[in-house]
Amino acid sequence: MLDLLSDPQTWASLLTLTALEIVLGIDNIIFISIMASKLPAHQQHRARRVGLGMALITRLALLASIAWVATLTEPLFSVAGWEISGRDLILLVGGLFLLAKGTREIHESVEGDKEEGHGSAKAVSFTSVVVQIMFLDIVFSLDSVITAVGMAQHLEIMMAAVIIAVGVMLFASGPVGDFVSRHPTVKMLALSFLLLVGVALIADGLGFHIPKGYLYFAIAFSAGVEALNLIAAGRKKKAAQQQRSAAAQ
Repeated sequence: MLDLLSDPQTWASLLTLTALEIVLGIDNIIFISIMASKLPAHQQHRARRVGLGMALITRLALLASIAWVATLTEPLFSVAGWEISGRDLILLVGGLFLLAKGTREIHESVEGDKEEGHGSAKAVSFTSVVVQIMFLDIVFSLDSVITAVGMAQHLEIMMAAVIIAVGVMLFASGPVGDFVSRHPTVKMLALSFLLLVGVALIADGLGFHIPKGYLYFAIAFSAGVEALNLIAAGRKKKAAQQQRSAAAQ
C-alpha cells in the first residue's frame, strides 16, 4: 500500500480519473436536482443526499464485482446480425426512461398550470423520487465504472476516485438544485440536456457512440447564452427599481 501511495503515477491516475468521474456525473447531478425540486423544500436536500449516497453505493458495488461488469459487454443474443449485450440493454432502457421522463417534465412545466387548475396535478412522494434517482444511478454508474476499469489498474484508486467525485457532486448538488429551482428557463435547459443524454444513451446502446464532449459543449454554449439572458434581465429589473424609487421621491 505504501509503495502504491509513493508512486507518482498513482496520484496522476487518481487525479485524472477523479476529474473524469466528476464530468460523467454532471448529468446525474442535473437529474437529481430536477427530481428533488418536485418535493417540498424541507425534503429536497435529503433527497439529493440519499440519491448521491445510493450512487456511491452502486458504483462501489459495481467496482467490487469487476468480473461481473466485464461480462456485461459480452453479447447475450443477436437480432438481424446485431449483437446485443447486457450493457446495451441497460443503456437502451435508461435512454428511453430519460426521454420519457424529460418529455413528461417539459409537458408539466408548460401545461402544469392548466392541470393544477383542474385539480389533476399528482403529488410526488419522497419514495418515488428516490426510486427514480436510484434507477438512473444504475445507468449512469455503469458508464462511470466501465471508464474507471479502463483507466486504472488498482481497485483502491478506482474506489478513491469514485468517493472523491461523489463528494464533489454532493457539495455541488445543493447550489445547482437551488439555482435550477429559482430559474424556470434554466430548468427547461436542464431538461433539454437530459433529452440529449437520453438520445446518446439509446445511440450507444444501438452501437453508435456519440462523444459526450459534443453534448457538454452544446449544453455549455446554451448555458452561456442563458447566463447572458439572466444578467440582462437582472439589470433591467434593477433599472426598473431605480426608476420607481426616483419617481417615488
